[in-house]
Amino acid sequence: MSYTVLALLGVAAAVAEDRWLLRTRLLTRRIFWVSYGIIVVFQLLANGILTGFGIVVYDPGAIAGLRIAYAPVEDLLFGFALVTHTLSWWVWWGRRLGRSSRRRPAPAPVSGVMPADRHN
Repeated sequence: MSYTVLALLGVAAAVAEDRWLLRTRLLTRRIFWVSYGIIVVFQLLANGILTGFGIVVYDPGAIAGLRIAYAPVEDLLFGFALVTHTLSWWVWWGRRLGRSSRRRPAPAPVSGVMPADRHN
């Protein structure tokens, strides 16, 4: 299976996870796209250095051939899938844990007064 196919499957899985499995709907939020835009800049910088200097070399038969800042476009697809997957789970767990912590009663306040039998 080529890197292109794997990257496209990763994007499809991340979108399905966000939309239907976890229902976080991150991809509908402006903040996600602003954050992702920042991530892409640094991803392109790192990929450009790694592939531009020949540190990482891709098999031409495994990629589509389209490159952005020396890196194959599949790297952007794969990066999108990783970021979306991670943030979807982060939001999902945050909602679950936030909901469970709201149900717990608040701890009793601690007073500075010691019980009568412990003064000495």
